[in-house]
Amino acid sequence: MSDAATAAWKAIESVESKTLKELFAANPERVARLSGRIEWGSDETAGGILFDWSKTHIEDGLLDGFEALAEAMDFTGAREKLLTGAKINVTEGRAAEHTAQRGTGAEASVEEAQALLARMKMLVDAIHDGALGDVKHLIHVGIGGSALGPKLAIDALTRDLAKVDVHVVSNIDGVALEQAFEACDPATTLVAVASKTFTTIETMTNAQSALAWLADNGVSDPSGRVIALTANPEAAVEFGVDETRILPFMESVGGRYSLWSSIGFPVALGAGWDEFEAMLAGAQVVDRHFAEAEGRANLPLRAAFADQYYTRVRRCQTRAVFAYDERLGLFPDYLQQLEMESNGKRVKADGSPVDGPTAPITWGGVGTDAQHAVFQLLHQGTNLVPVDFIASIAPGDMLDPAHHRILLTNCFAQGAALMAGGNMAADGKDPARAFPGDRPSATMLCDDLDAATLGALIAFHEHRTFANAVLMGINPFDQFGVELGKKMAKDIEAGGGEFDASTKALLEAAGL
Repeated sequence: MSDAATAAWKAIESVESKTLKELFAANPERVARLSGRIEWGSDETAGGILFDWSKTHIEDGLLDGFEALAEAMDFTGAREKLLTGAKINVTEGRAAEHTAQRGTGAEASVEEAQALLARMKMLVDAIHDGALGDVKHLIHVGIGGSALGPKLAIDALTRDLAKVDVHVVSNIDGVALEQAFEACDPATTLVAVASKTFTTIETMTNAQSALAWLADNGVSDPSGRVIALTANPEAAVEFGVDETRILPFMESVGGRYSLWSSIGFPVALGAGWDEFEAMLAGAQVVDRHFAEAEGRANLPLRAAFADQYYTRVRRCQTRAVFAYDERLGLFPDYLQQLEMESNGKRVKADGSPVDGPTAPITWGGVGTDAQHAVFQLLHQGTNLVPVDFIASIAPGDMLDPAHHRILLTNCFAQGAALMAGGNMAADGKDPARAFPGDRPSATMLCDDLDAATLGALIAFHEHRTFANAVLMGINPFDQFGVELGKKMAKDIEAGGGEFDASTKALLEAAGL
C-alpha cells in the first residue's frame, strides 16, 4: 500500500464513531447531503432512482478520507482505463468492455458491439416474424453469468406478457432440464446455448441433452433449432450450429458482465427488442454518471465508500440486499456472483497479498417474506449487517392499492426500526424485547421498475463493484478461484487424480 493510501486509511480509522441518531441530530441537512438521484428520459419515458445513504454511518469526515483514498488508488485513472478499452484486466491481459455494449468505450469497440447487436436484432425480428416457424418457447442453457443475468431480466420483465416463453437452465442436475422440457412443446421450441468458450461442461452437456430431447420428440433437424451465443463461433460451428444462428460477442466481455451482449438474446426474444434496448439505455445513463461525477458525488463510488467502511473498519463479513418487489426476487442471486466472484480475492492486481478483508458475503431475499425469516438476526443478532433496500414507487400489479402501500410502508419501517431500536415491553425493561438499533441501511427507491430501471440498477452495481476493487487494489475481472474444483471434477470424470481419504470414500459410496 502506498504512503498516500496508508495515510488515507489512518484518517478514515481516526474518525470518531458516532451513532446514527447522533449523526442525524448533528446535521439537519444529512438526508439531502447523503441522497442523490440518477434520472433519464422525459415525459412518458422519464424515470429515475433515488439513492439514500443517510441511515449509514458515512459522514463528512469519512467521505473526506475515502476521497483521499480514491485519489491515492488512482480511481480516476482506473475508471478511464475501464471506459476507454485499456487492458484493465491485468492478469488475463485484456480489456473489460461491457460498457461498450451499451455505447460507452473505445470507438472501435462500440462500433463492433453495435454491429453485433444489430445482427442479434435481425435474428430476433426474424424469429418474431416467423422465419423459423412457430416459436413459442426458448430453452436457454448456460451457467454463471450466461444464466444469472438473463434469468433475472426475464423474471423481471416478462411477468405480464412474454413474446416467447423463456426457460433458463443452468444446473447440470437433470431435474432442472426436465422441468423445462415439461413446460415446452418440442415442435415450437428453440434452444439457446450460451457459453463464452462453447466448452463449459455443464452447459454443453445440457445442450446435448436438449438436442436429444428434440430428436426423440420428432424434430427432424435438432441442430437447426439451436442459437449459439458465444465468443468462440468456430466451436459453435464444430458443434453443428448454422453460422446464421451464431450470435458472437466480444472476447473482452466477461461472463458476469455479459447480459448486454448476445447473452441477452433470451431477454430480447422473450421481452421484445424495445425492452432490451431500453435496458441498455438505462445502463448507459449510469455509465455517463459514473464517467462524469467526481468524488462523493459519484454515486457508485459513494456506495463503495460505505462498503469499504463496513467491511474494513467495522469488520462486517456480510452485506444483505432485500428487494421489496417480487420482480426483483432474483436480484440478490445476481449480485452474489457479480460481487463475490469479482472481489472475492486474496491478492491484489500486482500479485501481492491483500492487506485487509475484501468482498463481504452478499445475501438477501424479498420483502416482506424476509421479515418473517431473517430479520430477527438483523434486529437482535450479534452480527452487524449493512442492509440495502430496493423498492419501486409505482406498483407492479393492478390489485387494490393497499397491497403496494403495505409493501412500501414495511420497507421504510424496517430501515427506520434498524436505526432507531428500542424496547417493546410495556415498562421498557425486558431484554428479550430490546432492540439495540444503530444498524445501518441504504435505500434505492425507483420511480418504477421497467426495463430502463433494471438496466440502471445492474449497471450501478457493476460500477459499485469496480469502485470497490479499485479502492482495494484488486482485479475484479478474473475468477481463477472457480477453476480448481472444476479441474478436479474433470479428473474424477476421467478416472484420474489423487484425492484425500474423505473424498475417496465419498466417491466409493456414490459408486463413482
